[in-house]
Amino acid sequence: MPGPRRMLRSLYTWVLGLAESRHALWALAIVAFLESSVFPIPPDVLMIPMILARPSRAWLIAGIALVASVLGGLLGYWIGAGLFESVGRPVLEFYGKDVYFDDFSARYNAWGAWAVLIAGVTPFPFKVITILSGSTALSLPVFIVASIVSRGLRFFIVAALLWKFGAPIRDFIERRLGLMFSLFVIVLLGSFYLVKFL
Repeated sequence: MPGPRRMLRSLYTWVLGLAESRHALWALAIVAFLESSVFPIPPDVLMIPMILARPSRAWLIAGIALVASVLGGLLGYWIGAGLFESVGRPVLEFYGKDVYFDDFSARYNAWGAWAVLIAGVTPFPFKVITILSGSTALSLPVFIVASIVSRGLRFFIVAALLWKFGAPIRDFIERRLGLMFSLFVIVLLGSFYLVKFL
């Protein structure tokens, strides 16, 4: 197994282990905060076992993930706005998204709110969009509202599914929910396109 993949797997395992810590809520907040700007492991890795262990805390756990993720998104925005060349570009390079930046940034602000909404619910790295939003000077209120809506949808849908169905739904969430979110976004955008142009 290549070095970077082994490193990511070890990091994933370490983050998963934090779910059993007595400081799990703090760990979730830190992971959700950092994942929105630089960290490669999503907060779902912690959320899922935490909610399964304490279903009564599902909404609290989702709320902490939401608030921390939006605040972390502001860090990503700030990185893009003030530290793009020194910090933002290397992060984009790490995720292989730097080659798209110049073309993408020219059109970004016209569709920036949609980009934030899409990245917030799909498996696309949210940190890429937070950094791009700052580097292209997307309206900060638009960025914040779109972040709250998209991250809220993602985390509270996961929490609701786990609260309602428990462990049997875990495999679906881990393997299929990202795809379902992506298909929903495609259908939604396709519907808007049809309404506008047909």
